[in-house]
Amino acid sequence: MTKTTFLAGAAALALTAGSAAWADNVTVFGPWLGPDQEDVEAVLDGFAAATGHSYSYVGSDSFEQQIRIDAEAGSAPNVSIFPQPGLAADMAEAGFLTPLAEGTDDWVRDNYAAGQSWVDLGTFAGPDGADHLYGFFYKVDVKSLVWYVPENFEDAGYDVPETMEDLKALTQQIVDDGETPWCIGLGSGGATGWPATDWVEDLMLRTQPPEVYDAWVANDTPFNDPAVVGAIEEFGWFARNDDYVAGGAGAVATTDFRDSPKGLFAAPPQCYMHRQASFIPSFFPEGTMMGEDADFFYFPAYAEKDLGSPVLGAGTLWAITADSEGAQELIAYLQSTEAHEIWMARQGFLTPHKGVDPEVFADPALKKMNEILLGATTFRFDASDLMPGAVGAGSFWTGMVDYTGGKDAQAVADEIQSSWDGLK
Repeated sequence: MTKTTFLAGAAALALTAGSAAWADNVTVFGPWLGPDQEDVEAVLDGFAAATGHSYSYVGSDSFEQQIRIDAEAGSAPNVSIFPQPGLAADMAEAGFLTPLAEGTDDWVRDNYAAGQSWVDLGTFAGPDGADHLYGFFYKVDVKSLVWYVPENFEDAGYDVPETMEDLKALTQQIVDDGETPWCIGLGSGGATGWPATDWVEDLMLRTQPPEVYDAWVANDTPFNDPAVVGAIEEFGWFARNDDYVAGGAGAVATTDFRDSPKGLFAAPPQCYMHRQASFIPSFFPEGTMMGEDADFFYFPAYAEKDLGSPVLGAGTLWAITADSEGAQELIAYLQSTEAHEIWMARQGFLTPHKGVDPEVFADPALKKMNEILLGATTFRFDASDLMPGAVGAGSFWTGMVDYTGGKDAQAVADEIQSSWDGLK
């Protein structure tokens, strides 16, 4: 097997799928560099060994800009790895993506937990206006997590809550015991406010059916609809109560999200719980041992609402941007358990594939996160990442800062919707 790895930039433009020189070579372009590039190349090595194809992988931190340039120039790679589905949907509509092989949607429904969710997330309108499955999700992240210190729970006699009703009861119990239940921080420089959008998204999935969530993302359900306002107020139940949050509600918007979880590790604890995505241990004190010094549980659903076990997260979508036999075989290879287990044995990988052997995970914390993912009945992508940038990375962020500062939820939602209307 011959493997050629190119540097991103000008060399990427040389990966022209149609040239005879690359007839047996599958060109792949994605966002991963450094250790992540080594991980994806280990998977692509498996693909090459299984199929006889060689491959060329290019990673770039300017993937979103470069793939548009490559596609419009007619020099797109065979397979492109999109960090989120919005750009892929735009490129499908423009005719730059090839629908995946017939039957792939059935495979995903049968073999991925919450399979229909993954089909929906990878299905876009093509240039003819008809829907096709264009994207195959491989490598997923989970956001529906609550972090805690097991020793603190044990000392206080607290159990991990299994329903949202239990979580709210625990929140009040901690206050009744004279302690503070939550650490919440929205500070993030120019991106201040984004952690609150994750809260609202998770609570939308726990108070409304997934169809309503999808309509909200598309603005078919307005931002100021009662369903959305209700989810914002659900966040407020936690974040706008001085007794519930370390430093009081007034500190939520000004506390940096990276500093926020440190209260878990104070002696005595400044808080007992922190809701954040799977990356947050990077900001825990040095030497923190996962599973011992810190652990996590699923941000639970309401028992009374019968909405299953929704999971909020993100993931990378693999799509064919220059069709070839090798490109089709690569997508087929990603359906094998081998393709998933190669990366599972390394680092930073979660999968909704129900057929994998969980014992392959090198990291016990990842194994536990993957159990949450496999238990999902609905998976939805981070809504703010799918909204227009001026909303999802603009008025939604600032609106959540205003809301935690005391502004009325309806007024905040009205302003966010007005900003969206201004884009139409």
